Amino acid sequence: MNYKDYYKIMAVDKTATQDEIKTSYRKLARKFHPDVSKEKDAETRFKDINEAYEVLRDKEKRAAYDQLGSNWKAGQSGFTPPPSWQDQYQQGGGNFNAGGQGDFSDFFESLFGGGFGGPQQATRGRRSMQGQDSNAKILIDLQDAYSGATRNFTLQDQVIDQQGRTQTKDRTLKVSIPKGIKPGQKIRLKKQGQAGVGGAPNGDLYLEVGFNPDPLYVIDGADITTELSISPWQAALGEKVKVPTPTGHIDLSLPKLISSGSKMRLKGRGLPSKVAGDFFVKLKIVFPKSLSAEEEALYQSMKALATSENDNTSDDTKQKVNA
Repeated sequence: MNYKDYYKIMAVDKTATQDEIKTSYRKLARKFHPDVSKEKDAETRFKDINEAYEVLRDKEKRAAYDQLGSNWKAGQSGFTPPPSWQDQYQQGGGNFNAGGQGDFSDFFESLFGGGFGGPQQATRGRRSMQGQDSNAKILIDLQDAYSGATRNFTLQDQVIDQQGRTQTKDRTLKVSIPKGIKPGQKIRLKKQGQAGVGGAPNGDLYLEVGFNPDPLYVIDGADITTELSISPWQAALGEKVKVPTPTGHIDLSLPKLISSGSKMRLKGRGLPSKVAGDFFVKLKIVFPKSLSAEEEALYQSMKALATSENDNTSDDTKQKVNA
């Protein structure tokens, strides 16, 4: 049998990252897929590409193959694995017991199959392969995360037509939004990823959740913050004020003499989960845009009173110093 250069088949360097290998595989698989490709050797190339990807995407198989490749030249005819190969890489089974999973070459079976010189266990014919997982992002409203919801989302899939051209196709999915989901978390939809080959199941679809901008709330993990405008007299005297929350208005008692920019914490009123987030109310003192004559007189009285108190405090301080 002949040695197979999997890196050459995948059109990548030996230093390629896993992401680079995956990207190259997707490109080549689309180009040589037997159902759409017009290349004469499409089916053979497609089998070789799948076989190469089977090895290079697996860290252990790739490491073993790389060690072999340092001692055996690509394209060498009459290839047989070194005598120590079976003891070193096959006795452990597990990741290397790939025989019978698809239409692999004798070269692959001799390295990662059931043993050297044994019967071929791979089924001859087009190899079946599970579809790749897909990822997408969706935006939900804050209220959906508080209560849970079912929403329809339209995604754009890249599909290959009968002429081998890549086209965009809309797909609408009904998605259950779990209660308490946070920004950045993912929802898994089984078998909604890329299509499998040869009757194999589709991959899964992972939807990363983001939140639509909300004019009232700032979201930080499971914590929610809202800004509440209050009047100077509310800040000075302390009052009950109504605060909007995603589940309705609540009454909040302000302490006296609270400053603008202060935050009040409502424990456990953030996003619901095993450990619920907190809800924060950031206070902002807002003055009226204009004052009536009576209001201005009241502020003047407050100023005079405050000035008088400051003067008395200053005189007391001087007396203590002189004493």
